[in-house]
Amino acid sequence: MRVLLTGAAGFIGTAITRALTDAGDEVVPVDLMLPQAHGATDPPEGTHRLDVRAAAEWVGLLRSVDVVCHQAAVVGAGVTVADLPAYAGHNDLGTAALLAAMHEAGLDRLVLASSMVVYGEGRYRCPDHGDQPALPRDLAALEAGDFEVACPVCGGPLQWALVDETARLDPRSSYAASKVAQEHYAAAWVRQAPASTVALRYHNVYGPGMPRDTPYSGVAAIFRSSLERGEAPRVFEDGGQVRDFVHVADVAAANIAALRSVVDGPVGRFDAYNVCSGEPVSILGVARALAVATGSDLEPVVTGDFRTGDVRHVVASPQRAGADLGFTARIGPDEGLAEFATAPLRA
Repeated sequence: MRVLLTGAAGFIGTAITRALTDAGDEVVPVDLMLPQAHGATDPPEGTHRLDVRAAAEWVGLLRSVDVVCHQAAVVGAGVTVADLPAYAGHNDLGTAALLAAMHEAGLDRLVLASSMVVYGEGRYRCPDHGDQPALPRDLAALEAGDFEVACPVCGGPLQWALVDETARLDPRSSYAASKVAQEHYAAAWVRQAPASTVALRYHNVYGPGMPRDTPYSGVAAIFRSSLERGEAPRVFEDGGQVRDFVHVADVAAANIAALRSVVDGPVGRFDAYNVCSGEPVSILGVARALAVATGSDLEPVVTGDFRTGDVRHVVASPQRAGADLGFTARIGPDEGLAEFATAPLRA
């Protein structure tokens, strides 16, 4: 299969390129090389330095491939409100422009990088009142150090449960809003073109080559950088936030499975899948695991600080990806975080 890969020079894009090449597939790499993602580095040899927002100008390139794997995006939760135009431009407009160009090129197969952030808060249950929606956490409660999500019926703390792909979409950051928009544009394109899309909702991706020391870096990279400076990792809230950390090699494998599925499958399909390890871990647990793996005796500092746009727990169900795509993560957090503690990162 010949795959046009946007965001090919990025953290995840690089891993996908390697996996596709190892599998004998051909990659047509595209990347704008945004400074906030790549600094001043030059693109890898053979990379087409193109802006996805101007995809109408590279229809000829799209005609030369079998499928598009769309990874290009501005990432992170959004540091300030000033980030909104960047997310809307690169992620929303960029995806819409790409889909229109694909239609003009007669190309009707897409794998889209989405994210767990589309769910907002995850799934919650009250011991007394069953499944309950996770309302935004009260500012006064956060300031008082009460970080759990409250039951809207009784006010008691809700317990997290696994989120599957049928959960309602509830974006709570600028980045999350842009990922929901990307999915909605792709779903509309599937119906109108007609075409087919598989959207992969990545959970917390980490691994070798991850960017370091930027406001948009993942929390695992931020913790590791602190340890390298001889500083204890600083953990927000009480550290009890639960997430699913998935290794970048597994994310690449999920993309290979999705690409083969969408190329071989019928037109008119839009499916979304969680891409996760299936092994939940707390944020404090991640910080401690990295400290141990680096040989540091520094104990993470639980600060009690919080960001109002953050969510408490998002823990994924891996069942649908396993059943439909045959994808199961191979690298659990114990093994993966130990490796990541000393793996090379991207400047």
